[in-house]
Amino acid sequence: MEENFFERVYQIARQIPEGRVTSYGAIAKALGTARSARMVGWAMNASHNLDDVPAHRVVNQKGILTGKHHFDGTNLMQQLLENEGVKVVDNQIVDFENVFWNPMKEL
Repeated sequence: MEENFFERVYQIARQIPEGRVTSYGAIAKALGTARSARMVGWAMNASHNLDDVPAHRVVNQKGILTGKHHFDGTNLMQQLLENEGVKVVDNQIVDFENVFWNPMKEL
């Protein structure tokens, strides 16, 4: 089940547009498994060897870069987001509501 779930998570994550972010919980809800935000996080951790999954665009519900320590280099997650025009201050996305991409609405 886990591998299939992870692949479903990746299918959603691949659709997050550049310069936008979503949350672990929003992906879980879109999959109909609202209580599995933590498993979405595990899927993101496992995706680092997949070049086509933009794990840096998935943050916690408050816009905090909780997964940043899973990226190579201290600030890689922040740098990837800033390269796409997303502002980050103290590990938190600035103007989170406006860059938030909701898969329930967008897909």
